[in-house]
Amino acid sequence: MADQQAPSDPDLTQGVSLSDFVGAMLLGHVGDEAVLLVRSGADIFAIDAHCSHYHGPLADGLVDGETVHCPWHHACFDIRTGEATEAPAFNALAVWKVERDGDRIVVREKREQPKSRIKGPVDAPGRIVIVGGGAAGFAAAEMLRRQDYRGSIVMLSGETAPPVDRPNLSKDFLAGSAPEDWLPLKPDNFYVDAAIDLRLGSEVKSIDTGGRNVVLAGGEALPYDRLLLATGAEPVRLPIPGADQPHVHVLRTLDDCRAIIASAAGARRAVVIGASFIGLEVAASLRAREIEVHVVGLEQRPLERVLGPEMGDFVRALHEEHGVVFHLGDTVTAIKGKRAHLKSGPVLDADLVVVGVGVKPRLALAEAAGLAIDRGVTVDAYLETSVSGIYAAGDIARWPDPHSGENIRVEHWVVAERQGQTAARNMLGQREVFNAVPFFWSQHYDVPINYVGHAERWDEIAVEGSLAGKDCVLRYKRGGRVLAVASIYRDLDSLQAEVAMQQQRATA
Repeated sequence: MADQQAPSDPDLTQGVSLSDFVGAMLLGHVGDEAVLLVRSGADIFAIDAHCSHYHGPLADGLVDGETVHCPWHHACFDIRTGEATEAPAFNALAVWKVERDGDRIVVREKREQPKSRIKGPVDAPGRIVIVGGGAAGFAAAEMLRRQDYRGSIVMLSGETAPPVDRPNLSKDFLAGSAPEDWLPLKPDNFYVDAAIDLRLGSEVKSIDTGGRNVVLAGGEALPYDRLLLATGAEPVRLPIPGADQPHVHVLRTLDDCRAIIASAAGARRAVVIGASFIGLEVAASLRAREIEVHVVGLEQRPLERVLGPEMGDFVRALHEEHGVVFHLGDTVTAIKGKRAHLKSGPVLDADLVVVGVGVKPRLALAEAAGLAIDRGVTVDAYLETSVSGIYAAGDIARWPDPHSGENIRVEHWVVAERQGQTAARNMLGQREVFNAVPFFWSQHYDVPINYVGHAERWDEIAVEGSLAGKDCVLRYKRGGRVLAVASIYRDLDSLQAEVAMQQQRATA
């Protein structure tokens, strides 16, 4: 058996010279653990070298003040405490003792995990109820406890499983390259240990805003002092004959994903209806299972409305290289047995059908409660709705975006998590403006697409690098101002764009 290759980076137990520490970060190791030295002003800190979310290499990220940004999915960590300060990471990094020996920096052992930097409750309500078990609801509950909130938290989820990492459902887990135990955002005992009353399979019937009660379908009334609505979105279902058959699926929940995987077993051909992000990620995952895939979409180019024509053509070509067959400018009018009938005439065999034509926000509960609605639940800069004490976060929330100067609603996982974190602090009276830059990522085979900002319309797309070479940055501009940036294998450019937008927001 060959000897394991020794790490090529410096052994920090032997120390490194200050003159060797050029720049903001230096990757080294202590034993078999990778450790990252990070400089902030005159201080040097040592933290785990990999993100606690998907194990991204933090040495390839960006340091801004006392924060290190992960290059893959833009999670943020406090370099002093290791705390995961911004989603999508929730678990802290280990921190290490840094010693000085003359002009050498030496790291030998871990420090006791410092306490998170918390403001602490300013106005601690006794009872908080969260409606929704997705990204925003989970992030809020977790942050409330991290902020040392000691009151009651009841989290009502309509799903059958505790909160999971939903983006993985259309990516690695569906492709068969990630086990199911990767999916939970926290282990089951977290909710018991944190005294979070997570109630799965719960249906909320109404909100009594006057009496400050949430009424469940069974008639139970739960009192609240603060309420967070994080009801999310639901997949659009096609009103066509045959759409209710057992081999026709949508993808939103873990149960949905399990059902698709079960249908995929033994399937030879699949039809994906919708050339959306979710539809194309499903297509890529099913191709990984060696299933023939046909994608039917109304658009002439996939993803053109969000990413523009150049990126749309690139994404289509990428999928075609992997064997996907497109039927664009077309739609499915009926699914008769295992045959999908297209409007243009052809009939496609389909052992498995996945519908990915978008989602719609779940607004009925908020609307019935009398909250202000404008293509979403209207919230202020603090994510509070038109009714005092009720907050909204995630896919349903339409908030004032300081960068675009418009009220926007986005359906991004990281945005929902970060809104949940901000809403939690604001339910405690901390009055924190939500001004995070929207971010999402999409994975197509081995190609990641990162997107920061928000551009519903633009008059110029400036392309730097090569789309064909899978090494590029696209800047979406209106009136000469960059509103959003998409990138492929330009992680540092993506982070720099996000931080620049964030700094603009902070000074606006």
